[in-house]
Amino acid sequence: MEAFFRTHRYLVEHVNAPVRRTLMDEIDWTDRMIGIKGTRGVGKTTFLLQYAKQHFDVQDKQCLYINMNNFYFQGHGISEFAGEFYHHGGRVLLIDQVFKQPDWCNELRKCYDLYPNLKIVFTGSSVMRLKEENPELNGIVKSYNLRGFSFREFINLLTGNDFRAYTLEEILTDHERIARLILPKVSPNRYFQDYIHHGFYPFFQEQRNYSENLLKTMNMMTEVDILLIKQIELKYLTKIKKLFYQIAEDGSKKSPNVSKLAHDIETSRATVMNYIKYLTDARLLNLIYPVGENFPKKPAKVMLHNSNLLYAIYPIQVEKQEAMETFFVNSLWKDHKVNTGGRDCHFIVDGNLKFKITDAQALGKQRIQPDVYYTRYNTEVGKGKLIPLWLLGFLY
Repeated sequence: MEAFFRTHRYLVEHVNAPVRRTLMDEIDWTDRMIGIKGTRGVGKTTFLLQYAKQHFDVQDKQCLYINMNNFYFQGHGISEFAGEFYHHGGRVLLIDQVFKQPDWCNELRKCYDLYPNLKIVFTGSSVMRLKEENPELNGIVKSYNLRGFSFREFINLLTGNDFRAYTLEEILTDHERIARLILPKVSPNRYFQDYIHHGFYPFFQEQRNYSENLLKTMNMMTEVDILLIKQIELKYLTKIKKLFYQIAEDGSKKSPNVSKLAHDIETSRATVMNYIKYLTDARLLNLIYPVGENFPKKPAKVMLHNSNLLYAIYPIQVEKQEAMETFFVNSLWKDHKVNTGGRDCHFIVDGNLKFKITDAQALGKQRIQPDVYYTRYNTEVGKGKLIPLWLLGFLY
């Protein structure tokens, strides 16, 4: 046990988390069983260590961080370890990569039933379906999603500012005043393209080639998260990767041709749709449907989950408009429903709000529709229903 505490102390003392993640204030920390899901690279480990640093002295043995990558857990279950920790005065156990432990859901259930004064906060892959696929946890676990950096968090990190998040309603009704609060302190256009290219994943701060690091992360998402958690045989990995590349190369301008994709990777249409869903769960894709439709129907659009992925996969072919639309969907995805629009708009949000993503320098040539919000790039300010696109990066 002392070896785990030594590791805990070292990691907490050396954690680098200059920006407080929005999720830290959204979680009800009084719950006994809390699950933090998120894709690889978004900072789940740092999030746990940041929580420990903020709430416990580094020498306080009531809190302990453990990682299921430790080979110790190949011979010892979570509930066994938690029992020893609990009986030595432990009260908060932070478990990283819980899915690496066989039968982890039953182990967590045992902890919940046996140790009523023990709080467990665990992290897992976004591919996991905590409640749907694990009835043992129904009613006892509160699940949250940790996302990559928002544009707001990216700016705060690079400039030392502490800009707050705004709701969509605040932005739509009061964006001119909000922009006047921000622009004297920072010029968003100085940072916006950098964020589009490499700002979503916190590891952009590391002294490594970002695109190579992101490609490695994407491969881990498919090789470990999807195959391991969904229990797919290794021989199908090449098909999933090929499908992902085909979708990325085709772009999001038209509905995917599922029959062609099935032919290209030599599988059935149903399997293609399942693979697309797995890639979506892994936060590699976003599926955009017409209003009222959902999976398993064929989506109207398949987009990459965030704009950084566009540059990592096919950098020589990234179109500005596609990158801006990808940013729009990704920014709204956390708290809002995004559907395909009609002839007069690109997207419909929450069933009734029409949005068009446009270049501010070309907008003068277009006819303005009174019931459409125009989110514009290549500008820092807006007026009325003409809203600067960057400000949607302040939604979380």
